[in-house]
Amino acid sequence: MGTWLSEEIPAFAVVGRVNAGKSATLATLLEIDDDELLRISATPGETTDVLPLPVRYDGEELLRFLDTPGFQQPVEAMREIQKLAGNGVPGPAEIARFTKECRQRFPDEARLLEPLVEGAGVIYVVDPCKPLRDTFLAEIEILRWTGRPRLALLNPQAEPSPELEREWRERLGTSFNLVRTFHAHDARFDERKRLLEVLLQIEEHHASHIRRVIEAMDNEMHDRREEAAEAILDFLEKSLTLRVSEPIDVRDRSVPSRSEKKKAELEERYFKKLGDLELTCLKKLLKIYRHNLIKLDVDPERHAGLDLATAETWQKWGLSRWQLAAAGAVAGGAAGAVFDLGVGVHSLGAGTVIGALGGGTMAFFKGGALPELRVIGGGLGKLRGDGQAMVVGPPESLNFSWILLDSMLVRHRGILARAHGKRDTAALEVSEQDSLVRNFPSDRRSLLQKWFASCLKGSPDRGKEPEVFAELVKSLEEAEEK
Repeated sequence: MGTWLSEEIPAFAVVGRVNAGKSATLATLLEIDDDELLRISATPGETTDVLPLPVRYDGEELLRFLDTPGFQQPVEAMREIQKLAGNGVPGPAEIARFTKECRQRFPDEARLLEPLVEGAGVIYVVDPCKPLRDTFLAEIEILRWTGRPRLALLNPQAEPSPELEREWRERLGTSFNLVRTFHAHDARFDERKRLLEVLLQIEEHHASHIRRVIEAMDNEMHDRREEAAEAILDFLEKSLTLRVSEPIDVRDRSVPSRSEKKKAELEERYFKKLGDLELTCLKKLLKIYRHNLIKLDVDPERHAGLDLATAETWQKWGLSRWQLAAAGAVAGGAAGAVFDLGVGVHSLGAGTVIGALGGGTMAFFKGGALPELRVIGGGLGKLRGDGQAMVVGPPESLNFSWILLDSMLVRHRGILARAHGKRDTAALEVSEQDSLVRNFPSDRRSLLQKWFASCLKGSPDRGKEPEVFAELVKSLEEAEEK
């Protein structure tokens, strides 16, 4: 074998015109958004040599992609190859001679064809928004002459006309084994996986390796989902148990303006700490999914980009009022059930009924409340040790927990939807997204509400954590499919 290939490892050279999206396709496929590893640029000829990009799992290389220079002189190169064939039809032998004898005149074409001569498969990336001119026809012919397994990818840079796309498909269909569409700037996990499955159809010799890559991708995504659920679980627990306190003396308590000032300072500290917790969680999620360019839009005064001071947030996110009432009723019923077990059968279930009504009613009327922070103690303070202390947090609304979870689920989905081929640094937008928790099954809402309630009381229910974790994993998986 030559420089680029190994007998044991399948290899595919990604070829095409300059700026057709070759590097962006590879970046998305391999989850690389680091320009130091894979440069994506609008500058013609940015890729000047063949760049091997191995796919490794557990330290073992299973697949290799090759980023190649773009075609620069396809028509002239085609004519030169035809001359080498004389009166015959060009084939792999003429392509091999071309890479050796014509390298000085056609350096880019020779470099990109060299891995194909050695046995690499072909992934040809084109933009179907562009007219099918002679230069493209020349590229298609040259690649056909290589005799290698060939996949053509339509990577539209805009919205192509149906007629133009049909023309591309018909022409490519005569020279390539398969033609598929792959949006390099938008492809998600399932699309990347389907692309690898397509390679199975054109490369049978190394099918076992490609299947192993697909299986490893699935396993890795499962592991990532569990890591993400763990990060979100930790964020929710720390956020719901968060309290901020400050000693307050008698003089401050006796002057309302001082007490209000102290309360405002504590509220600012509370939301700052809440923002820090969210920032930590988001950094974990971005690291899990190998994103380096996404900006984290965390404003301490506007927690997580969701303005907790507006009614719109509390109406659009989290559970609806009726869902809160139902979940609160179940949580209240659970609290009452403890009373039943304590007094025996003579209570006739009275504790459960009272608990359910109380929890549900409170949830219903508090569900639409704006985020007024809870202040613990008589008036504004609470006796602690030798003095008084003011303690604030969390917001009074029972929807607070659900809004925190909603915001993380939506961001998780946004991170997954972000293709690594993009090189802009736009922040994740979540304000226009719909609530995800409102689609939860009722038993999941009930379980989470009970756990939320325990956290808000400052004593997270460790016994429920495994169930909560499992439901969070399911929630993340469901959000990926929407």
